[in-house]
Amino acid sequence: MPTSPKEKSQKFITPEDVTHISKLCRLKLTEKEVDQFTTQFNDILAFFKKLDDIDTSNTPPMFHVMDVENVFRKDEVKPSLSEEGIFRNVSKREGRFIKAPRMT
Repeated sequence: MPTSPKEKSQKFITPEDVTHISKLCRLKLTEKEVDQFTTQFNDILAFFKKLDDIDTSNTPPMFHVMDVENVFRKDEVKPSLSEEGIFRNVSKREGRFIKAPRMT
């Protein structure tokens, strides 16, 4: 949230912007809601402005906050079910195919 009067007076989003966005979203907002959203959007953007002012020159870039690795298993060929094992629980079969009800 903005702390200094200078930050509080800086407007990134105007009520006209909020009205325009609400029309694009097909939302009907009251004047009170437009004022409320304008204030909230400006508070959020003022906070991001504070983050922009932080010196990160000695911070290494990272893609994720936590050290994450992919944990994929090796792709190894393993024996699969036999044809009879596949068809053991099938109620209808036509040759080497499973017969299923027609989908409409």
